[in-house]
Amino acid sequence: MKRRLQRAARRAAENPVLQKSAESLKPTPNLWGLFGILFFFILPELIGFWRGHAIAAWAHSHYLQEPDRILRMNYWLLEKLFEEGGSWVNLGIGVVLLGWLIYEWRRKSG
Repeated sequence: MKRRLQRAARRAAENPVLQKSAESLKPTPNLWGLFGILFFFILPELIGFWRGHAIAAWAHSHYLQEPDRILRMNYWLLEKLFEEGGSWVNLGIGVVLLGWLIYEWRRKSG
């Protein structure tokens, strides 16, 4: 079984389609890549840690007062999203992507 997994991993590493898709996942070392990582990974999690419970309380109060079912579901989802605060996993992914981006920037410029 161990040899079979090693063979599968070797085949996957040598697969040109898989290499091309892994290359396309790499963050682009430009200003848009930096803004994308900051605004979609790091900033929402920092806001979640900083004001998550207040946002959840606000959403819960609006959930109780909203007569429309669709908007009530939106408030419920917002409350569930922020009731635990931020996510360490998403913040970690954002920091890793930011580090990768800086590494690529330095490698291209130097």
